[in-house]
Amino acid sequence: MSVRLTEAPFDPGAELTAFTAGRTETGAVATFTGIARAEAGATAILELEAYPGFTEAEIGKIAQQARARWDLHDLMILHRVGQIAPGEPIVFVATAASHRRAAFEACDFLMDYLKSRAPFWKKEHGPDGRRWIEPTAQDHADRDRWD
Repeated sequence: MSVRLTEAPFDPGAELTAFTAGRTETGAVATFTGIARAEAGATAILELEAYPGFTEAEIGKIAQQARARWDLHDLMILHRVGQIAPGEPIVFVATAASHRRAAFEACDFLMDYLKSRAPFWKKEHGPDGRRWIEPTAQDHADRDRWD
């Protein structure tokens, strides 16, 4: 299990290749890659803040829940922090399981948590200045369906 935060851009394809290497008993790997949006020109830079150590630990707790709930072989969460340009990957989640349903559901569960409850603070920088971004009602509803 891997939970990492990075300021550096990353290649989701390379991350997937490394994650799947040598998996002879895994029948399914599901992934999600989130990409920063320009919001029709309203966002020139997306900035994410986190508390080093604390944020990874909190994400690790939910990752452990996912691993147990779906009997995952493994999982990986890679999340950008700092300044991210539109078009750059912001998050990569991979789950490995014996069967596809577990891999899909665990990946979906983890993304719903990351989008709505993970301890990140998001700010958009654009031509009209800066603004903080909060999870939407839909983000919370998506997360609540797992309870």
